[in-house]
Amino acid sequence: MLNQYVNRFRPLYGNMCLALSFVWKSGSNWTLANIGLLIMQGLLPLATLYLMKLLVDHVADALTQPNPQLLLNDVAFIMMGMGGVALLSSILSILSTWVSRGHSQLVVDYMQNILHVKSLEVDLEYYENSQYYDRLHRAQQEAGHRPISILNSLIQVGQNAISLVAMGGLLWMFHWAVVPVLLVVALPEFFVRLRYANKMYDWQRSRTEEERKTWYLNWMLTRDTHAKEIRLFQVGSYFKGMYQGIRTLLRNERLGLEKKRAFASLGAQVLATLGIFGVYFFLAHRTLQGFLTLGDLVMYFQAIQRGAGFLQQFSVSLSGLYEHNLFLNNLNEFLKVESRIQEPIHPIAVPVPSTKGLEFDGVTFAYPGDRQKRLCHFSFKIKPGEHIAFVGANGAGKTTLVKVLCRLYDPDEGEIRLDDRNIQDFSVEQWRGEISVIFQDFARYYLTARENIALTEHGISDLEKVRTAATQAGANEFIDRLPLGYDTILGKWFDGGQELSVGEWQKVALSRAFFRDSQILILDEPTSAMDAKAEAQLFERFHQLTKGRMAILISHRLSTVKMVDRIYVVDHGEIVESGNHDELMNQAGSYAELYEIQAKHYQ
Repeated sequence: MLNQYVNRFRPLYGNMCLALSFVWKSGSNWTLANIGLLIMQGLLPLATLYLMKLLVDHVADALTQPNPQLLLNDVAFIMMGMGGVALLSSILSILSTWVSRGHSQLVVDYMQNILHVKSLEVDLEYYENSQYYDRLHRAQQEAGHRPISILNSLIQVGQNAISLVAMGGLLWMFHWAVVPVLLVVALPEFFVRLRYANKMYDWQRSRTEEERKTWYLNWMLTRDTHAKEIRLFQVGSYFKGMYQGIRTLLRNERLGLEKKRAFASLGAQVLATLGIFGVYFFLAHRTLQGFLTLGDLVMYFQAIQRGAGFLQQFSVSLSGLYEHNLFLNNLNEFLKVESRIQEPIHPIAVPVPSTKGLEFDGVTFAYPGDRQKRLCHFSFKIKPGEHIAFVGANGAGKTTLVKVLCRLYDPDEGEIRLDDRNIQDFSVEQWRGEISVIFQDFARYYLTARENIALTEHGISDLEKVRTAATQAGANEFIDRLPLGYDTILGKWFDGGQELSVGEWQKVALSRAFFRDSQILILDEPTSAMDAKAEAQLFERFHQLTKGRMAILISHRLSTVKMVDRIYVVDHGEIVESGNHDELMNQAGSYAELYEIQAKHYQ
């Protein structure tokens, strides 16, 4: 068991340094204020004890004097000193509480910012991996409070250490054996805390997935996303029962650990109490023998009492550091997640505008952990101003090629080039800035309509450009009818918000794609939620809206791709047919067959 503690203490220094760097960066002045208050609060108990000794001795002397009034001024002076120390202690305590709470808020905000930055850095593949969500969940649990908890524990350790040194020196003057006795009786409680810190850490890591599942079930039961189906299929009770079952399991297991910890702690406290009262008896015995004055008795008695208290707090703080260190590993583990999408050492500028166009050359790709290749020797070209379309069954690889093109993933083989330069030679941020994408599972931002379309602080101020993009996507008409127009909050999450239909949300998402001045426009099932009239109106303007841009259209509806320059039919990650609409119909292949099947529904 000792080796287990040693092995887990080894990274303590590194984790503490990491945590303290977070604390310092979040507010250096606040940290210095905390340290200053720590030192002053640590020394005050010694001053209090010494003044108490002087008071008792002066009162005892006064009782033996024929005229005790002679010592009254001295007693009054000592009492004033004790009052001043008590007042100073209260002031420092109030200041310490205020500084600690203010600094805690800064640390929480700083750590949330670090989590957000890291979440934006990691590759898309991590969001499709359950182990990543376990790491993120554990990091979210710890990031907000562990660094400041480490600071507070260190402050407590430092403050208690200062007070302990002062009390230890005082008690050493009484008898050297008192100090080691107090240290020995405090050890059982310390090791109990270490042992159950390990147990709690291991238990929480083993139950991360169940904890996440309760978060997910709670999200389903309380969000509008699933509200309609939960009521129509009457599954609310089922999900609620599932949630309560998992919470009961987690609660019972945790309470079982806490129960064992409580009994072990009780045993340790009994041993500590026996030891401390043994020292009290020794102190009283020495006083009765005449070795100590009454003031000495009071001073040493309080020194033992406070020393034992400080020693217990020191033990709690030190074991707390050990516990925080264990859980900070979760945050550290998340922050060490590395992106596979690497920035080039010396990025070159993206050609603007492109002169030769975009080319996929033998691109092969499989998702991490998936043996099936989603793209297999995929090759095609698109010239500046040209419009192409990809059609095929679900799972054929159409959306995957978009993810690879946007460098959400890098291909396993082959290259993607713009003007004969590999896109991996460009800055990731700059390359993605040249692409506008509207996915079928587009995002709905519960912000104003203007913010939904622009999504940048600079763009929001350009209402004319926002309105133009909305008009191109067919969204301007219904946005103008909203209570506050483009300043109306969309969705029902916030006060005054207005809900849109699925088709209207899709038009808002299309507006985002048109708003962005990018060379490549990608529309993945862009009209799946629109009615036939809105779809027809959009594609009547398609060439005009995308004039001068390279446009890639992905759709199941073959009627929407007839007007593009070239159509690619994708099957199992390979291009099996290509040509314009008339050429593909003349080939009488899979495209023609699928077109005839869809056309029958309109005849």
